[in-house]
This record gives sequence, C-alpha cells and structure tokens, in this order.
Amino acid sequence: MEKPSLKETSFAMNMNSDHTRKTVCVFGTGDFGRSLGNKMFQCGYSVVFGSRNPELSGLHPKGIEVLSYTEAAQRSDLIIIAIHREHYNFLTELAEELQGKILVDISNNLKINQYSESNAEYLAELVPGAKIVKAFNTISAWALQSGALDASRQAFVCGDDKEAKQRVMDIGRSIGLTPMDQGSLKAAKEIENYPLQLFPMWKFPLYLSAALCVFYFVYCMLREVIYPYIQEEKDNTFFLAISIPNRIFPGLALNLLALVYLPGIIAAILQLYRGTKYSRFPNWLDHWMLCRKQLGLVALAFAFLHVMYTLVIPIRHYVRWKWSSRIINQIKNNKTDPFNTTTAWLSDSYVALGILGFFLFVLLGITSLPSVSNTVNWREFRFVQSKLGYLTLILCTAHTLVFGGKRFLSPSILRWYLPSIYVLSLIMPCTVLVLKFILVMPCFDQPLTRIRQGWERNSKVSKKAQLGNGKNEV
Repeated sequence: MEKPSLKETSFAMNMNSDHTRKTVCVFGTGDFGRSLGNKMFQCGYSVVFGSRNPELSGLHPKGIEVLSYTEAAQRSDLIIIAIHREHYNFLTELAEELQGKILVDISNNLKINQYSESNAEYLAELVPGAKIVKAFNTISAWALQSGALDASRQAFVCGDDKEAKQRVMDIGRSIGLTPMDQGSLKAAKEIENYPLQLFPMWKFPLYLSAALCVFYFVYCMLREVIYPYIQEEKDNTFFLAISIPNRIFPGLALNLLALVYLPGIIAAILQLYRGTKYSRFPNWLDHWMLCRKQLGLVALAFAFLHVMYTLVIPIRHYVRWKWSSRIINQIKNNKTDPFNTTTAWLSDSYVALGILGFFLFVLLGITSLPSVSNTVNWREFRFVQSKLGYLTLILCTAHTLVFGGKRFLSPSILRWYLPSIYVLSLIMPCTVLVLKFILVMPCFDQPLTRIRQGWERNSKVSKKAQLGNGKNEV
C-alpha cells in the first residue's frame, strides 16, 4: 500500500481545517454580536450577519456580509443569537430554516431569576428542532474588542447535544477563551445569573465590617470625645480625623482575622459532637466558611490603613505640640525623665510584634491570590493559610496585649466604666486562640482526625441495628 504524498497530506490537513472553520452566522448587529463576529473573523472564520435592516449595518470590516435573517440562516449550520429574549418571537417564522442547526444563546437578563425558565430553555421551546447551546454570556463586548481577556477568559457552556456543545467550545478556544463545560441545558439559568451577581462572597464580609466599624466609632466617640467634653470641657473633636480611625482599624483587622478561623473551629466542634463528618453544617456556617478568603482580605485592608495612619503620627500637630510642651516643662523644672528599661522593652516589643504580624498578614494575602495559589500544592497552601495564619493571629494579638502593657487592667483607663477599644478587640482573637489550643490537644485532635478520615462514632451501632432488623424480617 502506497504512503500518501506530502501534497496529499497537506491537502487533507487543509480540508480538515476548512471543515472546522465553517461559516458562522450571527443574528444581531449590536455591540456584543458585532464584537464576537469580528473576533471570529480575525481568527479565520467566515462570518455572516443576519439583521432586520441589512442595508443600515455598515460597521463591519470588509469580508463580512450582512444579510436578512432568512438568507443568513441558509449560509451556516451554527447561528449565534445575539438578540435580547423579548425579540425572540421572530425565530418561530424561521423554524423550518433552523431545523437541526446549532443555536448559541448568548443573552443575559436585567435581574437574577427574571423569568421562570432560562433564556436558552425558552429558545428551545420556540425552536424545538434546533440544538440549543448556552455560551459566551459571561464575556463582555469590551474584552472582545480590546483583547483584554485575562480578567474574563472563562466561558461557561452548557447544552444537551454533546457534538453541538463541543463545536461551540472549539470556537471559544480559537478566539482565546477557556470554555468550561457546565453540563446539560438545565445549567443555563445558573450561567445566566452569574454575570448579574454583585460580589456575592463579599456581601457578608463588607456588611460585617461596616457594622463593626459603626459600633467601634460610636464607642470611641463616647470615650474620646463626648466624655472629655462633659467631664472636663475639653474639645477633642480633632480626634475624629486620625486618632479614632487609628483605634478602629487595628481592632477591625484583628477581629476579622479571628473571624476567618472561628468557623473552622465551630465546624470541628460540631464534628466532634456529632461523631461524623457526613452531616451537613448549617447554611450560615457553610456561607461563613466560603467567605473566609474575603474576610481575610478585608482584614488586610484595615491592617494597611492602620500602618499608614501610624506612620503619620510624628507629623501631627497635636503630637508635636505634646512633645515640645513636655520638653519645655523638663527645661523649666531642670529635670529630665529617667530612662526606663521596662518601658523601652515594651515599646520595642510592641513595634517588633506589629511588624512581624503585618509581614505574615501580607504573606497570607499574597498566597490567597489565584496566580500564586495555583503555583503551590494543597499541603503548601494549607500550611501557609492555616499554620502561618494562626501564627499571624498570635503575633497580632500579642502586639495588642503589649500595647496595653501596664494600663491593660488599670481602673484609670475606664471612662463611664468603658474600657479602651483595644481591650474589646482582644475578646474575639483570645477566644479563638483558646479554643484552638484546646482542639490541638491529643484527646480532641486524634478523634477529630479519625472523623475527618471517615470514621463514625455510631457506625458499629447502626450496623448491628441493621443486622437485627434483617433477622426480625427473616
């Protein structure tokens, strides 16, 4: 048998290439339809547009035809429907022309769950003889036009026909996208809701941060502004600019960091109590655990603000006035305050713990980025986020404790029986660290490890009960 010549092989490859790059039809000449069509045209596809007014469409490059819907549908077996759902009715008139063809629905709605069924399923009802695929609705027209697809490269695809879905995914890859198969057409509603979600995992962290911020602000106002004004007739309203925010931000950062690790501790306690890992957690705990990354990033943002506010302390007018007044008083009294080694140790330790804690805080934030976390394996990622995370919490808690120093339990710092803000900030992290210390003790850690490996406390009892029921039935 003769081997095919080089020319014959080249011809066969060109034939295959032509087969994979068949003409693609796009219904609709709006921004997204035009951007997607032009992108496919740049990537070597033959593209034809279908429009209700073909003669008015003049925004396409040379080589792309704009025809009526009927004429355009006759030119291709794959048609991209770049039209809003409310204008789908005209497709029923083309039902015969669209029989057996692949219709790609790329539409979105104005709000989540706007209709009882997805747009793709509605399209399948209008044209029952067509093969419907949902795709490209998560990509923006701007990204296609500018080529900036790094932030929105994933394209979710779903459909009941495997070959039709594969064909659409091939087109997605050829124009620089990363198609993600989401299964059958039943997933279309979820895919259509995805672009309409506004930071779904950020709502809880942001609302919680806002609530804590308001609480801390009111608390500090009572202690630092209202109390001095009523008791001593002092005007400390200028504290609102820097002093009070610099008390709020570190407290928020420390508490939010503690709240990152608290749901894991609650989950461990529940598993120990139930004696199994196969029982579902409450919905609120599930959602809390999913938001841990966002909570940590918000905490890091507040830590950054605390660092920035601390750096400007030496240039504040109030601080410079306070230092100069102290120096003048020492000169007048001809007496210098003696150097206190204990105070120096506390001051240096406080700063050192803050620097180390902030460094690890930043490291946690960097490793949570997808571009970094994808370069490490699961064990490395868990080591950084768990082991170093708890070390960060310990350092930041120690930083706050040393900052309080001798004043921590002194009655002189109470104002209207209210302790300083840093005392309140220590309640949550100290609680988390104590609970974690208890859980790492062998009497709790070993059973918890066995449970997470699949062991169940009542498994033997349940098996005996099943055997007993079987004997009774016999």
